[in-house]
Amino acid sequence: MAASEEGVRVVESCFVKPASDTPRKAIWLSPLDIMLARRGYTPLIHFYRPCVDETSTQHFFDVARLKTALSKALVAFYLMAGRLRLGAHGRLEIDCNGKGMLFLVTYSRLTINDFRDFKPSPKLRRLFVPRMDDSSNILCATQVTFFKCGGVALGTATHQGAMDGTAAFHFFQTWSAFSRDGDRDVVKLPYLDRTLLCARDPPIIHPDTLSLFCLKTTNLSQPPAPRPVVVNEVFTLRKDQISALKHMCGGGGVSTFSAVSAYMWRCMCLARRLLPDSTTRLEFPANFRRGIAPPLPDVYFGNAMLQVSVADKTWDVVSGNLAQVAHRIRDTLSRVTDELVRSAVDYLELDLAERDNRPAIGVLPATDLCVVSWLGMPLYDVDFSWGKRSLCCVPSKTAEVSCS
Repeated sequence: MAASEEGVRVVESCFVKPASDTPRKAIWLSPLDIMLARRGYTPLIHFYRPCVDETSTQHFFDVARLKTALSKALVAFYLMAGRLRLGAHGRLEIDCNGKGMLFLVTYSRLTINDFRDFKPSPKLRRLFVPRMDDSSNILCATQVTFFKCGGVALGTATHQGAMDGTAAFHFFQTWSAFSRDGDRDVVKLPYLDRTLLCARDPPIIHPDTLSLFCLKTTNLSQPPAPRPVVVNEVFTLRKDQISALKHMCGGGGVSTFSAVSAYMWRCMCLARRLLPDSTTRLEFPANFRRGIAPPLPDVYFGNAMLQVSVADKTWDVVSGNLAQVAHRIRDTLSRVTDELVRSAVDYLELDLAERDNRPAIGVLPATDLCVVSWLGMPLYDVDFSWGKRSLCCVPSKTAEVSCS
């Protein structure tokens, strides 16, 4: 990673290894992990403003301290120091080899205030997130950027085959706790056995599986469609606006996610001037950790999200009762049951046998909208002892809309 024209200069690049010996073994990946592995890395940036206290400012985001804490966290999360590889039968797995996590230190002539609007953009990713090729076998990389104002950007790239957002924040919280509390921290050990989500033998495909979950991928024999031009915007909803939306959608029985998503879906249909009789679709990931029997452990470290969808005629979305649209979203979430999740895993395992590990190709149709909710995520709990972050953003997830 060379110095950029914007003035970000790399001063250190290394691999941080676990502080003590860790198991050397291969971790089996579920069909869901392998499907998501085709999507490469999730970028994330945490911005921290400088401490007001002079004593803390002198050692603000001390690199040696960050590395020590990271090496301790990697003892419990030892798979993060490993690499993706193809196993003996050509199936993706995680090789727990202790090679370490990529760690970059950079300096910038910019200030945090230069990004006061914090619009998600490829530029933010280029400046503050490690540049990982989607074919790289590294599971996680981090970049600490020091601004001339004294602030810090902590950018991470986590491989989607290794973890979902819930698991990633478990790791970030553990790392920051070791930095903040040292060895006094009590680590919630991650549950690394992913065979809890293995396919059944024989597989059983429920007829509702493909109507609920978005499991089919684009035919790789077809050329990729041209990617649309993407413009990023940030819209802030006040608490009173959210309360008004929920009231329009029926009151207390409707979640913030269902109400906001219903309104966004309607706005998208109007903005894109979709034909009234066209079919439009809303997609969003559903966390099924607590929805299967028995539930997955809270500290399950892997992917436990499935993309679900709800479809309707454009006319019904834009002209009908907004409460009905919100209730359809809520009812779709209630359909994510143990049987349908197990059926989806069975389907993905069968699909995996017919495909290989090449990346999937395709873009979201103009009639569809994908919404990703970060509500409930511990976005501001990652405190390395120099204060909680002032902002957390996904810099270039251009096909998704984040609610946070």
